[in-house]
Amino acid sequence: MTTDAAKVPPSLLRDRNFLNFWSAQTISQLGTQLGQLAFPVLAVSLLGASAFQVGALNASATAAFLLVGLPAGAWVDRWIKRRVMITADLLRVVAMSVVPLLWWADVLAIWHLYIVAGVVGIATVFFDVSYQSIVPILVRREQVPDANSKLESTAQLARMGGPALGGGLLQIISVPLLFVFESFGYLWSAIFLWRTRDHEEPHRVEDRKPLTKEIAEGLSFVWKHPLINRNVACTAATNFFSILTFTLLPILVLRELDLGAAGLGIAMSVGSAGGLLGAVATPWIARRIGEGTVIPLAALVGASFGVLIPLSALAGSDWLALTILIAAEFGFSFSVLAYNIMQVSMRQRVCPPRLLGRMNASIRFLVWGIMPIGALLAGYLGGAIGIVPTMWISVAGGFLAAAPVFFSPLLGMKTLPDTYEGEAGPPSSGPSSSDPGDCEPPSSDPAESELEQASSESASDTTGR
Repeated sequence: MTTDAAKVPPSLLRDRNFLNFWSAQTISQLGTQLGQLAFPVLAVSLLGASAFQVGALNASATAAFLLVGLPAGAWVDRWIKRRVMITADLLRVVAMSVVPLLWWADVLAIWHLYIVAGVVGIATVFFDVSYQSIVPILVRREQVPDANSKLESTAQLARMGGPALGGGLLQIISVPLLFVFESFGYLWSAIFLWRTRDHEEPHRVEDRKPLTKEIAEGLSFVWKHPLINRNVACTAATNFFSILTFTLLPILVLRELDLGAAGLGIAMSVGSAGGLLGAVATPWIARRIGEGTVIPLAALVGASFGVLIPLSALAGSDWLALTILIAAEFGFSFSVLAYNIMQVSMRQRVCPPRLLGRMNASIRFLVWGIMPIGALLAGYLGGAIGIVPTMWISVAGGFLAAAPVFFSPLLGMKTLPDTYEGEAGPPSSGPSSSDPGDCEPPSSDPAESELEQASSESASDTTGR
């Protein structure tokens, strides 16, 4: 009995260090979600942005993953990851504070938003690469799926509460003030990260290889792994096509459906409840259909719910259009969280610790780097052929994107691997070993989002918005 008890890892709910880290991410996510509403509403409602300008704004927010994503991974592997995250949070505090200052000075223009979004995007690259790489450092290997599930659960709670809170605040305050709330969110995140403790040591200078060689190691690991490379292909394609929809969604809701900022916030918030349910239900689903099978099925389910977004334009009333949008967000968020929890947990378990930063940066480069291109294409197509026709192209592409994981060994795989090419390691505990549904639970930017979070920031590669 003593032996069995020794095999059971301590509850993360009693780990003060993890709780500090968890609190930091929860607060940061809430502030981020306010910004996810603030940027498009400010651009569309106050600055009168065109479809192409909205696409350019989204491209600015995600361009950093394409421009500095690869070297960021190599640098993060050299540095103390927690310190990188704190620095990134403080940079985002400063950047987001600029918007209300420019507004109060009555000089705010759309190009200012491009710059702020770009600076925040660069900080987010370093934050996200560190974030996904630090979890295996803070908790035991067998606790990684449980930690990811808890982090994703509260991220979804923020996605539920943030847009609704933002929509409510917009009834009494002006849009630029939402950026103040987001700045406070990043500040509190930095404070809790400062209180978090880890034992990571920076790599010795004499052990460092040339930057290009370190980058190549990360890309090589991703390319050669027979399961990770299929996940990356699916996620990159999903992000590319889904960003066509989510870039233009604010224009659809605010202009064509005329549901207002409150309607956009409600759709995002209530729909995000699907992600919370997905985060809690994924371990249970994985036990019944297989950990590997969850990934291709989640990709197909997410594509299916994407059909509802352009269909909302055919609704004959405001309440019906809003209901359809909520259903689309709910189902898409559920599938994104199920997809991300399984594939991110597998990646963290099969990757050698020394390559974690470069692996995650390589993946982010590939799956988020495609997003600024998709955002610009969305802006062009939205102006050339219309908002809804562009969204139908997105829907068709979403189904095609599932092919790499559907026609793969993942379909029917009961247990995902937890070692890489024979590297020794403990037996896979899988999500079922630490089911967040049995704990006191506290589902991205096709943003690890890795199903796209065109404007986002989660531990995931695929994003939900």
